[in-house]
Amino acid sequence: MDLRQLEYFVAVAEERNFTRAAERVHISQSGVSAQIRQLERELGAQLFDRSARTVTLTVAGKAAFEHACAALAAAGAVGRAVDEVTDLVRGRLAVGMVIGCTITPLFDALAAFHGAHPGVGISLLEGNSDQLVEEVRAGSVDLALVGTATPAPDGLEALTILSERLVAAVPSGHPLAKQQRVTLRDVAAHPIVCMPPGTGLRTVFDRACAARGVEPSIALQASAADAMADLAARGLGVAILSDSMVAGHRDRLTARTIDDVETPALLALIWKSAHNPAVRELLAHCRRAFGLRE
Repeated sequence: MDLRQLEYFVAVAEERNFTRAAERVHISQSGVSAQIRQLERELGAQLFDRSARTVTLTVAGKAAFEHACAALAAAGAVGRAVDEVTDLVRGRLAVGMVIGCTITPLFDALAAFHGAHPGVGISLLEGNSDQLVEEVRAGSVDLALVGTATPAPDGLEALTILSERLVAAVPSGHPLAKQQRVTLRDVAAHPIVCMPPGTGLRTVFDRACAARGVEPSIALQASAADAMADLAARGLGVAILSDSMVAGHRDRLTARTIDDVETPALLALIWKSAHNPAVRELLAHCRRAFGLRE
């Protein structure tokens, strides 16, 4: 007997009809019937009672059915195991990264993955967070590092890398630098330097303003935190950043947490499905690179 015969046997048993079983396995009814008769000859027993319009299993057929299903499942598992190994030998992995990203552990993870699986081709592309979320949903990107206002975008899985409150960054001589407590309305009284729409940080800021009826004046937009810091340091506006984004500019900027924006800006890895073994492996490397628990 072979797996093809077992597949036809299970199809007839489940459909209880040779015609429907033939349609299910995409061959002619005569072909299914011939294979079942051959299987019965090999087993030395009749598997189906064909005396009525509905085909039913005989006692021998019932005894064989469970084992046939198990054999087909085992064969499928073998195929999946080989596919996983193949994917990690010569697969491809598309990785997305938010524009202006300076989070080097992602690069460390990519390097470690490449060292462990040199046959897997890696492509890396930049985009704004909203764009990357949609590309992960569509399956054109396997894994992406994005800024987000929610722990996990709808329909996707996520691993939070960083969670930080928004801060207003200004030069030391700016009026906000003299305040110990800063609110959204305080910030909105000045021109704003912010990231463009479609970024996680901008989404958090816009939602907070809308919730409090604040209408800020966005004077300048930049995708990179360093560019925003440079603009703010030159007195062109109040930069809306997260605390870590200001870390390298403490010598020329004063950062004040915006008290009434409690929702943090998140940096997260997102993916649609971890069924892809390459995605699972890269996630494991990312966890280690970012110092997160397995």
